[in-house]
Amino acid sequence: MTKNKYLSLTFILLITFLASGIGGFTTSTFKEPWYSQIILPSFNPPSWVFGPVWTILYILMSVAIWRIWINYYDKKILNLYFLHLFFNMIWSIIFFGFHQIGLALLDLIIIIIFIVLLMKIYYLKDKISFSLMVPYFLWSTYALILNFNIFILN
Repeated sequence: MTKNKYLSLTFILLITFLASGIGGFTTSTFKEPWYSQIILPSFNPPSWVFGPVWTILYILMSVAIWRIWINYYDKKILNLYFLHLFFNMIWSIIFFGFHQIGLALLDLIIIIIFIVLLMKIYYLKDKISFSLMVPYFLWSTYALILNFNIFILN
């Protein structure tokens, strides 16, 4: 049983970081020169911040869903997590790949709705999983404000 628990954690981490890798590849491939030419708000963080922050957030959200999975084996919640991850991944494609700031903003709203929904489920089932999602919710809210300001400025 312990072996299967850690195998499922590995699977969840792999899927999560695969999505991250697709988003990261898109960002690194299509970010410049476009991103340097748009107007950014004064509170835009330096580019080096995003990698470490997202790495931590992806680990936290993976552990959160894993805790739910190993305790409840609920495929609906796991599928909801993976669906949310899809929208998380396509934000980079929309924003950096297609340079569609407004559509990326809409995608972020969808992501936050998924985060809130997952957090609501987690709160009822596992308070630690809920707590692990709080930094992700806060960062995504900050990203929404940032994306909105970039949309307004450009």
